[in-house]
Amino acid sequence: MRITVGPPILTINHGGTFMVTDLDGQIQQDGFLGIFAEDTRFLSYYACYANGSSWVRLRSTTTTYYASRVYLTNPEILTEDGAIQQNSLSLIISRTVEHGIHEDLDLTNYGLKPAKFTLEIALRSDFADIFEVSSGKYVRRGCLETNWDIEKKELHTSYKNKDFFRSLIYQPRNYDSQPHYANGRINYEIALKPGESWHACGNYILVENDRKREPIHICYYKAVDEEVNTELEHLYRHWLETVTEVTVSNEEVYRAYRQSVSDTGALRLYDYDFGPDEWLPAAGVPKFVTLFGRDSLIATLQNMITHPGFARGTLKKLAQLQATEMDDWRDAQPGKILHEIRKGELAHFQKIPHTPYYGTADATTLYLIVLHEAWKWTGDDSLLHDYRDTILQCLEWIDRYGDLDGDGFQEYQMRSPSGIENQGWKDSGDAIVYPDGSQVKAPKALCELQGYVFDAWMRMAEIFNYLDEGDRADRLRNKAAKLRAQFEATFWCEDIGFYAFTLDPDKKPVRTIASNPGHCLWSGIVSRERAAQVVQKLLAPDMYSGWGIRTLSANNPAFNPFSYHRGSIWPHDNGIIALGFKRYGFTEETARLARDLFEATSYFASYRLPELYSGVERSPGAFPVPYIEANVPQAWAAGSIFHLLQAILGLQADAPHKCLYVDPCLPHWIPEITLSRLEVGDACIQLRFWLEDKVTRWDATLQKGEIEVKQQAWQPWKVEAS
Repeated sequence: MRITVGPPILTINHGGTFMVTDLDGQIQQDGFLGIFAEDTRFLSYYACYANGSSWVRLRSTTTTYYASRVYLTNPEILTEDGAIQQNSLSLIISRTVEHGIHEDLDLTNYGLKPAKFTLEIALRSDFADIFEVSSGKYVRRGCLETNWDIEKKELHTSYKNKDFFRSLIYQPRNYDSQPHYANGRINYEIALKPGESWHACGNYILVENDRKREPIHICYYKAVDEEVNTELEHLYRHWLETVTEVTVSNEEVYRAYRQSVSDTGALRLYDYDFGPDEWLPAAGVPKFVTLFGRDSLIATLQNMITHPGFARGTLKKLAQLQATEMDDWRDAQPGKILHEIRKGELAHFQKIPHTPYYGTADATTLYLIVLHEAWKWTGDDSLLHDYRDTILQCLEWIDRYGDLDGDGFQEYQMRSPSGIENQGWKDSGDAIVYPDGSQVKAPKALCELQGYVFDAWMRMAEIFNYLDEGDRADRLRNKAAKLRAQFEATFWCEDIGFYAFTLDPDKKPVRTIASNPGHCLWSGIVSRERAAQVVQKLLAPDMYSGWGIRTLSANNPAFNPFSYHRGSIWPHDNGIIALGFKRYGFTEETARLARDLFEATSYFASYRLPELYSGVERSPGAFPVPYIEANVPQAWAAGSIFHLLQAILGLQADAPHKCLYVDPCLPHWIPEITLSRLEVGDACIQLRFWLEDKVTRWDATLQKGEIEVKQQAWQPWKVEAS
């Protein structure tokens, strides 16, 4: 059984350009379909006809992340020469995306009689902003114009609103009969003898003011041929040949890992590239093909075991866009790391604050965590020097702006009238609730925000010690110790045996059972004495569905397994929690959580985890139910697979000291696993793990450079205030 996510669609993407169609290759104006780039929909309608009749889909699929193919046949077609028999014609629509879209149309007459008809292609463009496409509420602000260039045989549709200009150029090319244009349709007169074929190409060129996004100028069969070294194929193969390779006896784990590697490679934003190995991940297709703070940082963190160099692009670009001034419209404050940036019409004219928008309470802290982790995996001291000012500004933001009232805790409150109400990772407007299901008002001090800051301070203390700045390191450790003590005293709720979800505006603990304290395990702020209770609560039936840990307890009146954040299951949330389980030594619980997520993965098409899925209870005959608007592929959903493997194997890098720590505990369903091309600093290593008499054994083979591999269990942070 394979489950697809949302309405059946075909999605192809490359960099910042993507195309979403129905399974028959058509695009209806209603819904999230079309050709998109830079947060603008360039093509909003596409239909293909034979003498006015719609074609019939036989089969369609995406053959790789950047290519799709649709097989169609004909209904009975009435012509002046008589009827063309049903199913006697074949139409194959093949598409590849690079910067623009290349389309191939291939017709074949399999009938016993000649076929003469008109092939019609209807195209329309609304140039809607992606936020309006998502909401279904579109306001026309500028002027639309369509022209057919008779000499060049090109269709030009343009949109202009003051200094905002977008245009779609459709170029018929390599056609076997001349194209014409009338009544909003491009027409080809087709005359095919029995067994004869016809071909035409179509290029979709996307114009953004002075920039043109042109497609690859080769046909589909070459674009997907591994033997033809196109730029697309080269980028894809280079990624697959660069990342850590996993060989594992469990087919589900192998397929999930391979698909996640492919999805991560597919989501690289090449428009932001700084070099061959400096990439940025988009958050997800179709709604989040842009740079995010939290999403890009977490996806980067997840990819440390696949390719730690992935971090360079994320750290560099987010540092460049670090806020330098107060701006309530954008929820910006000096030192803050952005939430999201957009480049569509609404952002261009300041109708929305995403230019960029800074409404996130955790991205600034996560930046410090990712920078430290990147340093530990790469051993690159230049990260510490190049981003020293960025580090100091992040630390200053945590103290001055992250703590709104000076009580020692991190809180958030929206200032922008068009901002985001909830600024943790559960950022939907109704995500933060009391035990009675009612909404918690701002300011809110989420528990995981305190854990992130604790972790960041401890990590930065290590960095400043390394830089011979012991006084600064000591101050950070003392602050971390004070925060942990204060956190334990304020957030721990003895009556429920769990940490509070958040503090409300009156600084009272909100005793809601939710997944957020699992992140506190990952950060190491939880006391060892209370960790077991946290793990037990997260795995209790109201929180654990059997397919993973829910975002909210099923006992809460606000629980809805099909909601976005009130009872659904998020793979990245579970991956982080699995690392938290491992950190505190709960290896069996780590394996149980990983097993159930891998089993859930096996139900989804192509072993591809969606952004989230519903928190319905696992029972005989049940299966994971996808959230209907989930993004697929999605960066941190794909990366959750890497976190699960890292947790099972206990991988911790210390490249500055040429060391890699492992703490493996293989479950019975992974009796053997090998990681090849694992990068730690300048070294490349192969690690093999296997079960022998229920004991996990391992060995290491150096493939390049120098590194020492040691077995050592993870430990929560040990801090003492001086």
